Amino acid sequence: MSDGPLGSLIPRNNCLQASTQRFFLAFYKGFSKIKRIISLFSVEGIEMSRVTLAQWQMLAAVVDHGGFARAAEAIHKSPSTLNHAVHKLEEQLGVQVLEPVGRQVRLTEAGELLLRRARQLIESAASLEDVATRLAAGLEAEVVVAIDQIFPAAAQAKALERFSEMYPQVRVQLHESVLNGGTEMLHDGRADLVVSGIAAQGYLGEPLVNVRFIAVAHPSHELHQLSRSLDLRDLTQHRQLVVRDSALRQSTNSGWLKAEQRWTVSHLNTSLDMLKRGLGFAWMPETRIADELSSGQLKPLPLSAGGVRMVPMQLIFRDRDQAGPAAHAMAQALKRGVSELCPKDSISSNESP
Repeated sequence: MSDGPLGSLIPRNNCLQASTQRFFLAFYKGFSKIKRIISLFSVEGIEMSRVTLAQWQMLAAVVDHGGFARAAEAIHKSPSTLNHAVHKLEEQLGVQVLEPVGRQVRLTEAGELLLRRARQLIESAASLEDVATRLAAGLEAEVVVAIDQIFPAAAQAKALERFSEMYPQVRVQLHESVLNGGTEMLHDGRADLVVSGIAAQGYLGEPLVNVRFIAVAHPSHELHQLSRSLDLRDLTQHRQLVVRDSALRQSTNSGWLKAEQRWTVSHLNTSLDMLKRGLGFAWMPETRIADELSSGQLKPLPLSAGGVRMVPMQLIFRDRDQAGPAAHAMAQALKRGVSELCPKDSISSNESP
């Protein structure tokens, strides 16, 4: 038997049972095979790219500027350096990427295909360097935002769009909270920024927007058929649609009128769908039902009092001083979204966006 790494461990006692010898032999062969497989995935076994990113960048410069001389001037390299880099690239790949056309050069068909793929690498590398630079400067990799569902949807979408343009590489975790859900995340340290209609004890919030709530129901709902002014006694006889508090510990039944029938849902959109089907009444943010009101799918209830409610919303940092540039940018984007799309309801400060 060959003396490999485990060969010395295999007993050679002539009295050893043949079956035992076969076991050790099979084990040794199996170990050797596994070792060969592992070596295929070792760092030494990985073949590095033959062409560098710098070579692709220089080829792109030659093509973009129409020749070696102009490219050399644009990227501050000598024409000979560019010429050598491109010829080296062709030699390493075994493919001609440029061909002469008079005094200029142009991509070959193979060169067009290769450079098109290479530009993706160049852009990815530039993006990676930009992310590294921002991270080194204190930019967060991720921003966690809890925004109450009653916040105007258009302003929220505009804010996220603007933030994406400024920080495309920063991940955003958006939690659509209800009532105490956002402030609970704040106290738990699970959110960097919160937009809520409920004050967070121990935190200073910044006034952002007044959300106007209207009591509504489908036009064919029984409450509308009464054809008179309504009061609390009328409402308690019918089903009220309520959105569940998203807080895990201190949830409340804010807005519930102790109606005999109550359906509790988890999202405003679900409540809106049920309203349009005539399944109950509810107070809804005016911005969320503007289309339904104008089209007649929903109709305000003729309440003698309390038909309209105003909820002032605040913008709250978990720690304004410790917040990174992305969190501050998100806050500014939300304020701008409100001022642009909800100007009559905006109550944010005059701080420049």
